[in-house]
Amino acid sequence: MSISTNLPFLQSWRSHISKIGPSWIVGAIAAGPATMASVITAGATFGYAFLWIVILSAVLGSLAQYLSMRLGLLTGAGIIQTVERNLGGKWAWLLVIDVVICAGLAQLIIMKGVADISEIVTGIDSRLWGIMWAIILAVGLAGRGYRFIELVAKILVCSIVLIFISSLFVIPIDPIEAVRGVIPTFPTGVNGALLAAGILGGAVHVSLITVHSYVMMARKWTKNDYSLASFDIGVSMLVAFGIYSIAIFLVAASVLHSPAINPAELTAVKAAQILGPIAGPHTTWLFLLGLWCAGISTLGGNTLVPVYPIADKLGWSIDGSPDSSLPPNLNKLIGRSPDQPIAISRHRVLLVIFALFSASGAFISGSFFSLLVVVLALGLVGTPFALLIVLYLLNNSTISERNHPIVNLGGVALILITSYTAGTYMLNNHLASAIANPLSLSGMAVIFSAILFFSMLLLIFKFILTEFPLILDRTNE
Repeated sequence: MSISTNLPFLQSWRSHISKIGPSWIVGAIAAGPATMASVITAGATFGYAFLWIVILSAVLGSLAQYLSMRLGLLTGAGIIQTVERNLGGKWAWLLVIDVVICAGLAQLIIMKGVADISEIVTGIDSRLWGIMWAIILAVGLAGRGYRFIELVAKILVCSIVLIFISSLFVIPIDPIEAVRGVIPTFPTGVNGALLAAGILGGAVHVSLITVHSYVMMARKWTKNDYSLASFDIGVSMLVAFGIYSIAIFLVAASVLHSPAINPAELTAVKAAQILGPIAGPHTTWLFLLGLWCAGISTLGGNTLVPVYPIADKLGWSIDGSPDSSLPPNLNKLIGRSPDQPIAISRHRVLLVIFALFSASGAFISGSFFSLLVVVLALGLVGTPFALLIVLYLLNNSTISERNHPIVNLGGVALILITSYTAGTYMLNNHLASAIANPLSLSGMAVIFSAILFFSMLLLIFKFILTEFPLILDRTNE
């Protein structure tokens, strides 16, 4: 008699492994060069002191995905449609704008990173690589759509994790200092707030929260798949992403933390060159390969992020099926009669447009390591609002299954932590510049964060007036 016959849970475990997928797209976006830049810079700047934040980011990221997953399965709809149905069109548009801004900025800088590393590896100009990667991305998404991204995400995330785990065997880690890094301490100064926001922003990001319901819909998951969806999050975010972040941080804290290294000037090439003499010449290429794979995996997954909410808000098909036709002039141009137009999917067209738009990121100047940290931190600014939306909807009177108090407590804690970290970052890094020049990038960031902050206050007030009395009534029944 086989072991699996005696232990039914092994069969369930094997079944779950064969079916997982949606959260791996989320994990691929999280386990990208932006997270890598944040944890490497943190390790190079403060040594092992921020290890607790790296661990916390994986835990909080998993919690955020659990809340998002729960909302998607209980409503059976995309988050934007759910927001519009329960809160109204203005709230839905505000969340769409939040996602598009954060995901769009991230897409440009991630493309810059992928193009820059492609130039390092091949010697071909990064701007040409940016155009080539955008075309590859557009063709892949237009032809295969979601399934293409999921397959690439699974392969690349597993490869990245293995690459950086293997690096730990050749890097001299100080176990005593690593244990001390688990004890929460917070280095003071602007860099500390920026890096903490960047690390948390890699795992708890508005893009990740929003896209989860749509990738589950693409797999046609329902409430019956609740345990599978929870397992999916545990394997991808808590385990794979957690190992990825911790392994990279330990390497950076062990090797790159030195008075001779200026973290502000750290680049992918410089980090790889420093690793070479210590861990051997192969480590340089191993590091660049890991960074390259991380960039490619994130680039593909992040392309989906703004397209799903826009399509959902406009009432388009989000599964890639045809829902429109070419304009009459274009049909006539290619020789089609007006009564036989070519059917198209507006969702796929938007995917292609956004993929091609990302090529412009390769033309941005500056060190993409430092740019990535800033983009993640800015993305964190838009995250508490999305989290509050999710928690509000999970406690809405229209949801059949009540949220457990522990889940609500975890959600509130997550909102408070991300709000504090994002607020500290904005005050330390952008407020002074915004006051001096309101029309600058810092000024726009402060205005954007202020709008979201007051929207959160309004949403809390709305919940107290409309939903809280209903919750009390249900509790007393």
